[in-house]
Amino acid sequence: MDGHNHTTVTEFLLLGLSGQSEQEEVLCGLFLCMYLVTVIGNLLIISAISCDPHLHTPMYFFLANLSSVDICFSSTTVPKMLVNHVVGSKSISYTQCMTQMYFFITFINMDGFLLSVMAYDRYVAICCPLHYTMIMRPKLCVLLVALSWVITNLHALLHTLLMVRLNFCSNNTVHHFFCDPYPILKLSCSDTFINDLMVFTVGGLVFLTPFTCIVISYAYIFSNVLKLPSAQGIRKALSTCGSHLTVVSLFYGAILGVYMRPSSSYSVQDMAASVIFTVVTPLVNPFIYSLRNRDMKAALRKLILRSQ
Repeated sequence: MDGHNHTTVTEFLLLGLSGQSEQEEVLCGLFLCMYLVTVIGNLLIISAISCDPHLHTPMYFFLANLSSVDICFSSTTVPKMLVNHVVGSKSISYTQCMTQMYFFITFINMDGFLLSVMAYDRYVAICCPLHYTMIMRPKLCVLLVALSWVITNLHALLHTLLMVRLNFCSNNTVHHFFCDPYPILKLSCSDTFINDLMVFTVGGLVFLTPFTCIVISYAYIFSNVLKLPSAQGIRKALSTCGSHLTVVSLFYGAILGVYMRPSSSYSVQDMAASVIFTVVTPLVNPFIYSLRNRDMKAALRKLILRSQ
């Protein structure tokens, strides 16, 4: 074994979503359209928030950060798949694969942390309205986002370094459209016990801590909302949370189904869930937040009229 203590694989082959050329042609065209809409939609959200002084509040500050992360998240996986399709290649170098994995882990965790921070913001706004401006100060908002970036980057670095130490002897075919950690782990000819252990301990902690914060925040929100005297007050309070709850359900529903189990049980069917949180969620976020938000629709209307 010692004589083979090195990585012999210099590149991986990404088979894509279907493995059939005719289906890949249609899927790549669909992914290109979805990616362009994702980038344009999230850029519009960021521009509208930046240009409208009425949206310079903690809630929209976090939303602008979420849109930025969604652009980066989609850009980590989709462009490489599209480039490979155009040039007629399925290969990705070992270094590119590890880099893609690092940023994938960073941005997927950052999405979760931002959704958690946004849930806390809604909790303060609904349960402590008189103290909102005092609690959600600009310094705290920046600190929460900065701390999230530090945690997610350290977590990504841990898993990437653990992956780099593994040996990949001969099989380099990845049944996926990007370097997802689980399919890559299945290719290793080394013992992946430590990697799986870190996924369940550190990875589980990083995934579930934001989710737990979201659940606790909404438990307090719903308990306070139910005490409101009028039905109109209840509807108004819940309307501010509807968009966020929709995104949380879509995002965590797909993630928990794929990553909260051993890497050995990963199957091709899980790619559908991977597509949801890597492509679909960043795509629908701008629509969910803008179509259900009167202030955002007004800011987008002003932005579009100003550019004409």
